[in-house]
Amino acid sequence: MARGHQKIQSQQKAQEKQQKIKKQQGHSANDQKKAAQKALVHNCAVCKAQMPDPKTYKQHFENKHPKNELPEELKEF
Repeated sequence: MARGHQKIQSQQKAQEKQQKIKKQQGHSANDQKKAAQKALVHNCAVCKAQMPDPKTYKQHFENKHPKNELPEELKEF
């Protein structure tokens, strides 16, 4: 009978381990998505695309919208 008890303990331990792994994966993916979304602070005035910094925003604007006039916030960069 000792093996039956060990089997149950082993199954419980494996289940707890799987739950821990699942919980870790869920948090890390969500945390990364939230952090990435927070980093996108500049919005393009024409196409509403989001960029992390003014330098990238200026490059985007010059490449994607060459006919439009550069916004005031980008003229200093």
